[in-house]
Amino acid sequence: MHMADALLSPAVGATFWAGTLGTMAYCAKKLKESMDEKMVPLMGVLGAFIFAAQMINFTIPGTGSSGHLGGGIILAVILGPYAAFIVMASVLTVQAFFFADGGLLALGCNIWNLGVYPCFIAYPLIYKSVVKADSGPKRIVVGSMISGVVALQLGAFSVVIETLLSGRSELPFGTFVLLMQPVHLAIGLVEGFVTAGVINFVRSARPEIIDSTASARPLSAEVSLRKVFIGLLIIAAMTGGMLSWFASKNPDGLEWSIEKVFGKPELPEAEHGLAPALKSIQEKTAFLPDYTFRRSGVEGDKGSPSWPAPDTGTSVSGIVGSAMVLAAVLLIGVLIRVFRRKIGRTA
Repeated sequence: MHMADALLSPAVGATFWAGTLGTMAYCAKKLKESMDEKMVPLMGVLGAFIFAAQMINFTIPGTGSSGHLGGGIILAVILGPYAAFIVMASVLTVQAFFFADGGLLALGCNIWNLGVYPCFIAYPLIYKSVVKADSGPKRIVVGSMISGVVALQLGAFSVVIETLLSGRSELPFGTFVLLMQPVHLAIGLVEGFVTAGVINFVRSARPEIIDSTASARPLSAEVSLRKVFIGLLIIAAMTGGMLSWFASKNPDGLEWSIEKVFGKPELPEAEHGLAPALKSIQEKTAFLPDYTFRRSGVEGDKGSPSWPAPDTGTSVSGIVGSAMVLAAVLLIGVLIRVFRRKIGRTA
């Protein structure tokens, strides 16, 4: 559900950029006040895992479309909403700038759609009301399913609203929403199962992590995160390095919906103004566009792509991108810690 710049007007894109930056500043402020520094490495490795997992599109049977994990609920349950939003913003920023996944004008919308709704609506209002303290795996599955579906439905509807506000007459509101919501319902159900699996893995390895996040209390000094960190790091490397070969070749739910309405999976891009200027920047920064090596020259028609599709460029993208997200989140954690200590010394 990564929006392209062609779907947005500069005014709408800039508005959501402002809203996203404001939310990030608020989250950073809350983390400066209450962040558990022991959780910073876990924030980084979870970001790496979400980056890799979002590379894997899975087929939605009977539709000809596909979907991928959003990951917002996973992050919120394990890290809490403020850290989760910062991590999601880091993932999507690395994707946009270095892999050309989602436009730069649309980056604010993409962070909002995939970050705000799971972290600040679905998690606190739905997941936490379904999954109580000491809930078993079955209740976690139910809570993950419901909150995953709600988060994706809100995100999909937000995409429709953003295109409506942008005046994209090629995507009539009624038709577009009737395509977007059902296909993202299916994607949300799959995400719920994956979310439950990850949460139950962390819960079985270190239940203290889930408990401390739910109660907003720091972890005890005796609790080691080594096992969870190494496990998630291995999973992230395998997901980005190998499992990404098995990604569906079908268009994702957003592209599929656009194609059903417009006849093509993408709208025509603006030739002048802010969007092409940002695209020019993205073309310079994206060293692995579309998660593969740059191709020079014109390639001939090689027929339908195989599945699975072992590709060195995809593997490198998965591993390098995961490492970049890990490093970015760790850097953010270090900066927040430095600011906290400065405030502590001057207080």
